[in-house]
Amino acid sequence: SATNSCAVFFPCRCHRCPHLPTRPYERSEKPCMLSEYMEQYPVHPITPPRDSFKPKEVYKMARIPMEGISTTKKDYIAREVLPQRLKPPQKPVKSDDSMDLTSTYKEDYNSYPICQVPPCLPRVMRHIPSAKMDTISTYNDDYVLWNEPKTETIRPDDRFRPSEEKFDHTTVVQDDYLYRGPVATQSCKPQNLQKSKAPFENTTNYRMNYVPHPLEKLYVHKYEKYKVNEVPFDGLTTHKVSYKRLAGQPAKLAKPYQPKLLHDLPFSSTTEFQEKYQAWPQPPLFTKKPDVYLPPLEKMDLHTTTQMHFKYPNGKPAKMCRSLLQLKKSTEPFNSSSIMKEDYKPWLCKRLKPITHAPELTFPAQPMDCLTTFQNHYVHQPLTVTKSYKPGWSGPKHDTLLDDKTTYATSYTPKAIVKCLASYKDPPGYVFEGSDADGHNLYLPASKSECLQGDH
Repeated sequence: SATNSCAVFFPCRCHRCPHLPTRPYERSEKPCMLSEYMEQYPVHPITPPRDSFKPKEVYKMARIPMEGISTTKKDYIAREVLPQRLKPPQKPVKSDDSMDLTSTYKEDYNSYPICQVPPCLPRVMRHIPSAKMDTISTYNDDYVLWNEPKTETIRPDDRFRPSEEKFDHTTVVQDDYLYRGPVATQSCKPQNLQKSKAPFENTTNYRMNYVPHPLEKLYVHKYEKYKVNEVPFDGLTTHKVSYKRLAGQPAKLAKPYQPKLLHDLPFSSTTEFQEKYQAWPQPPLFTKKPDVYLPPLEKMDLHTTTQMHFKYPNGKPAKMCRSLLQLKKSTEPFNSSSIMKEDYKPWLCKRLKPITHAPELTFPAQPMDCLTTFQNHYVHQPLTVTKSYKPGWSGPKHDTLLDDKTTYATSYTPKAIVKCLASYKDPPGYVFEGSDADGHNLYLPASKSECLQGDH
């Protein structure tokens, strides 16, 4: 108890203890589990969430048998689809009335007088003044419409007028390419065909060479019946039998000790890999000699079955069915005019000039001086020397020195800077006694420790 009362620790502002002093220090072997956070914010009991009172929906199967007809088959019955009747297009009738240029939006959506919308907030939270609100905005007040006449639309003159003559609906192809009728072709079939009375030889190379062989019976694999092993199962695996637990020593480092050699020899360009792992001698590659080509002794028959059997003794080459009519070259010059060039002629359009407003600003004739307001008004002025109006000293002049002794210089004498004892590893004048559960080092003064040792 005497040693516990004399134990001292050094609190210091510069050297703070990492363990916060939350409780008195006790000598115990248990670690410090208390903190300021654990004391101020205790753990609340955990309550499990309550169960849902919603009834469970269990699917109930209907006892009535299901029909094979769906809603689509009942409601949507296939009907007879008739061909669509197309209306004949109406002839366009040109009206003499002028376009009024009014839209549905202008007729239906008219402007209404602006009224004040009452606020949606409760009256208790906000006081609404009774004065009428000025609904004119800054934009409507400043930007007023000009009294100018309505600008006319810039449109080109519609000079194109369709021709009143009836259109014949015939194309250039229909006019130029007339139907000449069917062309009489001459048959190339021989007239006198003599039928031979000899029977037709229906033997071919395939029937002579490829003879059908009888098929062998398929081999059916017979499965052996499973026989139960009479020896009881021991439950041991290869791992359990072979790998048994043996008391072994930890593996030692097999790397040899290599002392550092301090010499000035040049660095060798060969490595351990190049010395130990040499290239194996590769055997020569085996190459098979190609067989010598021997041409066949018999000559190849280049006749086909069609050339052998189907022969036309009185055959003639086919004649060309193209008509031998020669086109007469006309001496008249080529007429390059077309329906497109005659009907769709270019309009005489004049280039529109851009609409430019008269300039409202008047530019000065003199060139711009490029000077700012600051450079014009804030001109650098010369410095003026101010005259001192301090009155001169009319009293006598003293040659005595000023007494520089003050109350601070006489009362507050400088003291030596004392080093903090907590910054030492072993503070001088104190003996280390031990450390408590929170990790604080406890020290005793040297005089008290000697007295305690003498008493014991």
